[in-house]
Amino acid sequence: MSGHSKWATIKRQKGANDAKRGALFTRIGNQIAVAARSGTDPSMNPSLAMAIEKAKAVNMPMSNIDRAIARVADKNAAVLHEVMYEGYGPSGVGVLVECATDNLNRTYPEVRNVFSKKGGNIAESGAVAFQFARKGSIRVNASGDDAMMTILDAGADDVEEVDGALQVYTDPKELAKVRDAIKMSGLPVSEAELTFVPNTVVSISDSAVAQKIMNLMDALDELDDVVATHTNFDIADDIAV
Repeated sequence: MSGHSKWATIKRQKGANDAKRGALFTRIGNQIAVAARSGTDPSMNPSLAMAIEKAKAVNMPMSNIDRAIARVADKNAAVLHEVMYEGYGPSGVGVLVECATDNLNRTYPEVRNVFSKKGGNIAESGAVAFQFARKGSIRVNASGDDAMMTILDAGADDVEEVDGALQVYTDPKELAKVRDAIKMSGLPVSEAELTFVPNTVVSISDSAVAQKIMNLMDALDELDDVVATHTNFDIADDIAV
């Protein structure tokens, strides 16, 4: 896999600060509502269970969680659409933008406008996505060879030590199964989600260009309808941002 990623570390740190923004609850609420379409019982719906875990990790009130699940049965609630937009950032880096929206006519122009203002451009469907692989991603707060062997025995495809924790990748269909097996082994799981992993990473060694790309990613993340963003760029270790 990708090994150490300076951008991944920065993004994780930014994610920790996202809890200060009210938009975070809206974003996770949309993820819960979308996941609940496949069943409102988290014990029978792994995707919903993981979305609820994410909500609890940022101290989202249970009333918000219950309200998001209830949207499935509410005939008066606006229907949420899952959509992914593709584009290019500065220096041609690939960007994927996952959204959950009740108004496609609002979301697409907002995403397109951010790309345009931040030095990128939106692309046609399929133009960028082939540069990424769909993977299950699990972060385990552990280290060492014994923990790695336990995780591989649990069915993981790959595991690597990153920033003092273990980054685990799985087949997307096996994510819940592997996560549960790791938990059963006694290892602490802090994150578990589906993600897009770049097949090849583009290393940016110019600090000004790296900052422009990060500005684009930040602006996309700030849109209310955006659920997740992915990019195939990374920042060279020898430059400051």
